[in-house]
Amino acid sequence: MKLVFFVILVGMAMACQEAGMTKKHTKDYSDAMKLDTSIFSTIHATYREEALYHRRFKHSDVDSLIKKHQNNALLNITQIGASVQGRSIYEVEYGKGDKKVMLWSQMHGDEPTATMALFDLFNFLEGKDDGCEPIRDLLARELNLHFIPMLNPDGAELYTRRNAQSIDLNRDARATQTVEGTLLKKRAQEIKPNYGFNLHDQNIYYNVPNTKNPVTISLLAPAYNYEREINEVRAGAMQIIAGMNRLLQQYIPNAVAKYDDAHTPRGFGDNFQMWNASTVLIESGGLKGDPEKQEIRKLNFIIILNALIEIAEGSYKQYAVQDYEDIPFNASELHDVVIRNLELTRDGVTYKTDIAIRRDEITVGRDYYVRGRVEDIGDLPELFGYDEVDAEGLVFMEGKIANKAIARSNVLDENAVLNALKSGILAIPVQMTAPNREDALHNWPILLFTQRQFYLTKTVDLGGTANFFIGTKQGDIKYAVVNGYLIDFSKDELPKVKLRVL
Repeated sequence: MKLVFFVILVGMAMACQEAGMTKKHTKDYSDAMKLDTSIFSTIHATYREEALYHRRFKHSDVDSLIKKHQNNALLNITQIGASVQGRSIYEVEYGKGDKKVMLWSQMHGDEPTATMALFDLFNFLEGKDDGCEPIRDLLARELNLHFIPMLNPDGAELYTRRNAQSIDLNRDARATQTVEGTLLKKRAQEIKPNYGFNLHDQNIYYNVPNTKNPVTISLLAPAYNYEREINEVRAGAMQIIAGMNRLLQQYIPNAVAKYDDAHTPRGFGDNFQMWNASTVLIESGGLKGDPEKQEIRKLNFIIILNALIEIAEGSYKQYAVQDYEDIPFNASELHDVVIRNLELTRDGVTYKTDIAIRRDEITVGRDYYVRGRVEDIGDLPELFGYDEVDAEGLVFMEGKIANKAIARSNVLDENAVLNALKSGILAIPVQMTAPNREDALHNWPILLFTQRQFYLTKTVDLGGTANFFIGTKQGDIKYAVVNGYLIDFSKDELPKVKLRVL
């Protein structure tokens, strides 16, 4: 095994500087993989771009950071084009090696996790006097890196998937009907990369099959034909992914899966693979307690940096294609809340059933709020929830509306909300007639409304609202469901929520 690869995995405890870039060598590769995960985590914490700290950043944020890196002059940055609405699209180049690598992110405007990780990586590449110079020297000597950190700035501005032409950029590799898709294909033809990284976000409801584990990172070596054949190029992508998975299992055990590998002739990943670039798809999924995907951002940084090191050294070739094949495919059985065995009464019929709830995000500028809805009702033992309740012996309970209005949401505190919920109140009227954007959004798990007529959930309907209590037949409330958020009163604490005055 080559020296630098061992150094990055084993010899950088307390980050590069404190590890002193040890030159101890080992012949046993498995020993090198016994990684102290604090090593990479510390490196990421050192170079994390603090200007990006939530998912709904805009093109102006990226533009400012690009200008900062241009001033440093350590990365070669060029504007390679503009979006439909005239927003600049940049390429960041590093290294003069023979192995050419293209990495592009946010071709879907609402998939920004890897974009944050790329700016963390830019900071790392510009670092100095930290003991990490052998790594940067290796990358600069062996690789020629081409990053496009935000391919769809118009979509990012509205936090929507498609571009301003309402076309999915990742389905435009064949026809190139979009400005941005045409630009990406043109750069691929000019650069002729040996490797590609297609960086995306997937929804948070994918799970590892037969488990309630969210798929935090999904990986794929896209198929270049319908037969899903494996040639040397695609096998290389599979080997790179096998190395990524081996590293990820030390951070997020049993939370990695493969994305669907059906061939998509319009897709860029499939075409890059066909254009002789060993191409890896990274999809950032879900992780409980990480709504802004900051932990998943760190994982992107770690696996991309490690993969680049392995490409530079050629050490990814030691992995077996079978290691990739052994990664399970995504399942789609996860929900925000699953309630089992709840007793309902409808049209005079009393029955027990399961309820699955999901929350939809609605973007408001740089913020958002959620609406909970009933996704499924029935016999649902194969479904899982981020939060689950076995409601055996418990019944659906309708909530009440408070008699007294409040001036605005900021007059509430945690005790007031908790006491209201425990007394069966699920909604509170608010006096303001036209709340501005700041006042309209709030973080209290209770319904606030200004409407003259307001109705709570009276029965559980498919696609309907998710606002009710769960309790005993004697009226003892055990749980509240507020806009799809579950509150367990035995824990006597409130969840973090994103709601809007109705």
